[in-house]
Amino acid sequence: MRIGLIGTGRIGAFHATTLAGLPAVSSLVLHDPDERSARAVADRVGAEYAGDLDALLGARLDGVVIAAPTGIHAELILAAHRAGLPAFCEKPVAGTLEETDRVLTALEGGKVPLQIGFQRRFDAGYQAVREAVADGRLGWTHTLRACTSDPTPPPAGYIPGSGGIFRDCSVHDYDIVRWVTGHEVVEVYATGANRGERFFSDAGDADTAVSVLTLDDGTLATCTATRYNGAGYDVRLEVCGSAGTMVAGLTDETPLVSAEGAAWPAGTPHPGFMERFLDAYRAELTAFTEVVAGVRPSPCTGQDARAALAVADAATRSRAEGRPVPVPAPAPAPKPVPGGHRG
Repeated sequence: MRIGLIGTGRIGAFHATTLAGLPAVSSLVLHDPDERSARAVADRVGAEYAGDLDALLGARLDGVVIAAPTGIHAELILAAHRAGLPAFCEKPVAGTLEETDRVLTALEGGKVPLQIGFQRRFDAGYQAVREAVADGRLGWTHTLRACTSDPTPPPAGYIPGSGGIFRDCSVHDYDIVRWVTGHEVVEVYATGANRGERFFSDAGDADTAVSVLTLDDGTLATCTATRYNGAGYDVRLEVCGSAGTMVAGLTDETPLVSAEGAAWPAGTPHPGFMERFLDAYRAELTAFTEVVAGVRPSPCTGQDARAALAVADAATRSRAEGRPVPVPAPAPAPKPVPGGHRG
């Protein structure tokens, strides 16, 4: 199949390499307003270059991958929809719930699927925990503990437009808590702190945050996030049940040190998210090719992305107001849109 890619920055270039290596992808067409960047990536992976969005969408594509800045996700999703192209888009659908709803309303009733990029759903560890919860091996769940710890902060210029630590970082934990448990978040209490660079507080953001989630069955979840974990990239989910506990992300590469002197973990910590989730990203885009081919529905819909954003919005409000904030119940999920080529 012939896939278009919009955006050749860090994650876009990474996706270009992954897509070029997938057996289902016969050719790639790339576009980025930064022509030098796009042409360099195209040359490296053997792809074509499209000079503008119209040229890319008119290049006889079967599907399109959106890895552009968050601020233009909505318009690009809608452009792909109008062109009849199945789309994969990095999270979020849009920066606000209002704009997300506008996009999802425009997509309702259509035959063009949308997949959102929450790659943890495709990680083997998270999948194993979800299966253990679903088949009852852990008994009934009572506590989840999720953490996302970046080794170093992003550039100062990134923070003002990021949406804040809950929308930018913890939103991945909110999505995976929903996905692993099969339950919705009904209330959030969140707080944050700044002990690092001033550019976080200058933007009204936090460099470290904690949110406590209450799920609709009474299960509790804590989600911690920080921009400062110099030992390496650390992402884990611990699910505690009445019959046992299972952890995703506890490997030889986990940047932990035993206070008792145990010789574990023995590996080299991952330096960042792309290395940690290398296999998951490949599985995620492989799934998208299956959506395009029409053999599976979207494994992570726009409604899924909206639900995670609603939790992140509640966490942001909770931190600002210093109180628990309810999360409105999501709208009933629409009937899955089957994948398929344009035509």
